[in-house]
Amino acid sequence: MAVKLFVKEHLSYLIFQIVLTLFLLSLFWLDGFRSVTTAIYAIAISLLLIVSFLVLRYMLRRRYLAKISTLPQTMEDALQKNAKTMEYMETERYLHELYKLYQHEVQALYATQSRQYKFMNQWVHQMKTPVSVLELLLQQEEELDKKSVQEEVERLKRGLEMVLVNARLENFSDDMQIGKVPLKSAIMSNVNDNKRLFIANRVFPEVKIDEDLIVMSDIKWLNFLIGQFITNAVKYTFEPNKKLYITAVQKEQHVHLFIRDEGVGIPKSDLPRVMKPFFTGENGRKTGESTGMGLYIAKEICDKLGHQLLITSEVGKGTQIEVIFQS
Repeated sequence: MAVKLFVKEHLSYLIFQIVLTLFLLSLFWLDGFRSVTTAIYAIAISLLLIVSFLVLRYMLRRRYLAKISTLPQTMEDALQKNAKTMEYMETERYLHELYKLYQHEVQALYATQSRQYKFMNQWVHQMKTPVSVLELLLQQEEELDKKSVQEEVERLKRGLEMVLVNARLENFSDDMQIGKVPLKSAIMSNVNDNKRLFIANRVFPEVKIDEDLIVMSDIKWLNFLIGQFITNAVKYTFEPNKKLYITAVQKEQHVHLFIRDEGVGIPKSDLPRVMKPFFTGENGRKTGESTGMGLYIAKEICDKLGHQLLITSEVGKGTQIEVIFQS
């Protein structure tokens, strides 16, 4: 097989050499040099040199040609280094680099699929709780408690929003429109949307943001970020009559948004990992409702929008989220 491939590769070269030799002999013949013996000798020498060159060339390429003539059974077979010429050595180096790129893409795809699969499993398990509560409420003979139903519906809505956002992250650039966003308007809209959550947990928001403060962001994704931070702040404020402070300041070319709660705080050992996927930490295990994806998705969105996300916390005193916008 290797010989057949080598012959096909060099057939045009062999024909060219024969034609060139015959052409030179024709020129000598027309110029008056008509010694048949010399012509035969010249042809024999030319053929000997050509055949010797091709044999040597084949010996250098034999192992490489044998490798590419046989379909590999494993990746190790394809990545063996058998080339001895510069051309084939460069070809092998190119294939090895191509394989590294392929491996990187496969690993990234596998990591994404694994993360999506794990997230969906956790999400489905988490959504069973509000569905079960609603079923129990409907089975009760007394009048339906609308407040309890509303709370469970809100949990379902937040869960659905989380899974939809997670799905859209893969095509984030197709769903992004950066523009000027009045920051206070966006904050107040989210505070009003979460009014029931504040009332149910007896947490009181306090907003101090200038009306004319403008940030460059995507209003839809920014609303998700603010909503996520507010929900987390209220969820981990276990004591009633606490406050949630939302402020913003302009510092040179940046706008800094602060969302500070008076909740339980994040343990120092958990703080470096809170933005990693599926990390729930001590507080997540206390509530039993955390998927460990909220802050991870928030960090991903901030990175894609060009915002900087910082988290500081102290156990027993609360947590502060800081988002830094480019002006």
